[in-house]
Amino acid sequence: MSLRIYNTLTRRVEPFSPINPGHVRMYVCGITVYDLCHVGHARSAVAFDLVQRWLRTRGLRVTFVRNITDIDDKIIKRAIANGETIRGLTDRMITEMYRDFDALGIERPTHDPRATDYVPQMLSMIATLEKNGLAYRSGNGDVNYAVRKFPAYGQLSGKSLDELRAGERVAVDDGKLDPLDPVLWKSAKPEEPDEAKWASDFGPGRPGWHIECSAMACDLLGETFDIHGGGADLQFPHHETEIAQSEGATGQRFVNVWMHNGFINIDNEKMSKSLGNFFTIRDVLQQYDAETIRFFVARAHYRSPLNYSDVHLDDARNGLKRLYTALDAVPPLDVAIDWAQPQAARFAASMDEDFGTPEAVSVLFELAGEVNKTRSAELAGLLKALGGTLGLLQGDPKAFLQAGAGLDEAAIQALIAERAAAKAGKNFAEADRIRKALLEQGVVLKDSATGTTWERA
Repeated sequence: MSLRIYNTLTRRVEPFSPINPGHVRMYVCGITVYDLCHVGHARSAVAFDLVQRWLRTRGLRVTFVRNITDIDDKIIKRAIANGETIRGLTDRMITEMYRDFDALGIERPTHDPRATDYVPQMLSMIATLEKNGLAYRSGNGDVNYAVRKFPAYGQLSGKSLDELRAGERVAVDDGKLDPLDPVLWKSAKPEEPDEAKWASDFGPGRPGWHIECSAMACDLLGETFDIHGGGADLQFPHHETEIAQSEGATGQRFVNVWMHNGFINIDNEKMSKSLGNFFTIRDVLQQYDAETIRFFVARAHYRSPLNYSDVHLDDARNGLKRLYTALDAVPPLDVAIDWAQPQAARFAASMDEDFGTPEAVSVLFELAGEVNKTRSAELAGLLKALGGTLGLLQGDPKAFLQAGAGLDEAAIQALIAERAAAKAGKNFAEADRIRKALLEQGVVLKDSATGTTWERA
């Protein structure tokens, strides 16, 4: 095996060897569970699901940790607004998260720690940082990390502290030595519920966001581990601060390889809840099957930006139809992958080069063409098996193709009649809505003097 991974820390593709031969320890930042997951969350979750699947395909044991942030300002605010407990909200949202992730074929991690279960470990790390002269107590009761005392701060983002200061958008909090100093322990506020407060030597309060991941990662994976992943937006300040906290407490290198997935964009802006330009996974699943969404993510390289639109999802669905059509025409044999076989070798070479899914997917299409031409059940079996390493093509081909056929003729004619009635009643907004809904199902309407006809796109 000659696996190579792009390391954000060094800004180059490097040969990968786990610290413990044959065993990869990987941590990926998970969800802050105050609302339903959006497609941006799906992008990161699918990307690192593909990573851990490929590592296992190559014979490596993987201990995969994906945390759950279940205490946070947004969680507290949402729980109060909903009139429910914090635990009630987070339990409910974790259930919904797994409902969405399971639908997308995202395998459960080895560990999915909740931040609230690791507060003692966080307090221990904060105490060590204070002892090491890297943490200080401010007048408002918070405990902060002194970034100026950690010379390597900025190594992940590739910027000096002064450059990072120049890009800050927030006001200086009272009691901070530097505006960049992250909060390790937030003092309790009178208006916050009791379940958002923990007793500590620093006074009642709760952990800051960054210290949560440092403590959970070190506790579950050790002071130094192989891979840390997350979205590109977490590179600074979250991951930068994780390094400073963890290495400041242990004196050891925190992580060998840092991986960051690209954004999902809408109109060239990152999809996010804060910007209000997001689609929940649940919303998208009402229009598209889960495997299409997974394929939409998988066929783009994990580090590349990914533009979200119905057009791109339709194209992904049509691509899957091509692959399933080959498997429907030639029932696949159940075969073990022979990695010396030419297409399998090129598939592996693509995945071994920084998880190159676009090139790997192109091999799947090439195989589908060969299956259609040769009618080889063995090649069909290889197509299915290679797809399986990406969590794809494991469904029943006929079921997928029938489900993807969209509305039947009777349903189409009924909607055309509804549209005609809406136009006659001068309800043009409803008429346009029906036309758009049909188009989303792959049905194109053509109006003429004699009436309306239709055809599939």
